[in-house]
Amino acid sequence: MTGKPADIQLEATRLTELLEPTVASHQLVLEEVHVRRAGDTRIVHVVVDLVDGTAGLELDAVAEVSRSISEALDADPHDTSDPYELEVSSPGTSRPLTLPRHWKRNVGRMVKVNVIGEDNLLGRLVSVDDAGITIVPEIEVKKGMKPKQGESRPLEFGSIRRGNVEVEFTRAEAADLQELELDDEDDENVEA
Repeated sequence: MTGKPADIQLEATRLTELLEPTVASHQLVLEEVHVRRAGDTRIVHVVVDLVDGTAGLELDAVAEVSRSISEALDADPHDTSDPYELEVSSPGTSRPLTLPRHWKRNVGRMVKVNVIGEDNLLGRLVSVDDAGITIVPEIEVKKGMKPKQGESRPLEFGSIRRGNVEVEFTRAEAADLQELELDDEDDENVEA
């Protein structure tokens, strides 16, 4: 493998075909394989995910599939014998939502949806079926005010260009925080 973009893409495609059965044997889905060069070493980055469900991928499962992938790469009859470094991970929150199973895994989360021919929508993903998704849009309000929710809106998959999960941080007023109470001794040590 020379390291040209076309050669690297062909290698990634070949490795995807090689590794899909190995990943599937762990009841996981092979999301993607990226290959890049770092000197004489190939960096093989493999992204795996759960087939279904809303739970996250556990670290033990990633470690097990990583060992199996390494064994499959070591036994690859078409390997160039160039040294490789293997990176196996699960998709992060920045992964685009492109397949129905990606959307299903994120029901209940805040998502940004790029709708063909419309402005982007930001809202809570409330359901997913074979035809598309339903979100409850967030309506922009003045800064400092609580966001308002619009009417639930169904969107067909064919009308969605892409979507992404929006990371949410719990607002202080929404959290159940208890005030810290200083005992008498601490009160005396606080200077005005």
